[in-house]
Amino acid sequence: MSTVVLLAVTGLGLGGLYFLVASGLSLIYGVMRILNFAHGAFLTVGGYLGYEAGHRFGAQANSWPVFALMLVVGTVAGGLLAVLVELLLIRRLYEREIEQVLVTVGLGLAAVALVSGSWGSDARTFPAPRWMARTTSIFGADVPNLRFACIVAAVLVLLGLQLLLGRTRYGLIIRAGVENRSMVAALGIDVRRTFTAVFGLGGALAGLGGVLTALYNSTVSPGMGDSLLIFAFIVVVIGGLGSVTGSAVAAAGVALLQQFANYYASAGIGDLTVVAALAVVLLLRPSGFVGRQVRLA
Repeated sequence: MSTVVLLAVTGLGLGGLYFLVASGLSLIYGVMRILNFAHGAFLTVGGYLGYEAGHRFGAQANSWPVFALMLVVGTVAGGLLAVLVELLLIRRLYEREIEQVLVTVGLGLAAVALVSGSWGSDARTFPAPRWMARTTSIFGADVPNLRFACIVAAVLVLLGLQLLLGRTRYGLIIRAGVENRSMVAALGIDVRRTFTAVFGLGGALAGLGGVLTALYNSTVSPGMGDSLLIFAFIVVVIGGLGSVTGSAVAAAGVALLQQFANYYASAGIGDLTVVAALAVVLLLRPSGFVGRQVRLA
């Protein structure tokens, strides 16, 4: 029983990380129809700048105020980088899918090289509050507190996005832009500004995910964004392209499947099982859990 509880909670914690990255991808695709392969770069930059913000405090880096500062810095860094990329590059490539893919893939590779050149290719220890290193006993299972932090962050982001998209005027504009961009533009609304804001929000979520991923791994490294981006894309496809809620469900399912398969089979089988699940979804339900390709809520 304790083993099942431990695997379940740790799986949900990992799923929280998947969702934080996948939610930005899903949001960007749902509004802008862009598969952003540079999303991992926003995650990596957010993680490293969050690390820099905490590292400068030395021995006090393990305090809660400094940790909050790292979250804010990482989130803002990811958002600002995304806005810059949209304004300088993506805005010129709307309706040009091949060029979008080439540019975003190139940005992802360039970001890894830039981070390696600035901070080195070796992983660096990421500071965190001492509470994160402790455990909480649930039904006999000693669960690391860090997993609860990831779960709470994912739930808050999901609720925040649902509130934004479903209960605010700006969310109404976003959903209207998904259905009919020309009509929204005809009403005098600057669609381009909306796209920039959505792209920035997606980057901010990736930056937040970067800080929490570094916390989850206890280190920051140049390639951490690329490895997580693969599973984020799997989550987005399984959940349904453009569906934030679908991504949340898929993230939990993928992470739990991965955790249980790795434990009860052997290490590495979990990744294979996730890829097999992706193949099954593509064959039987190509539009994902939500049943249609673009659905933000």
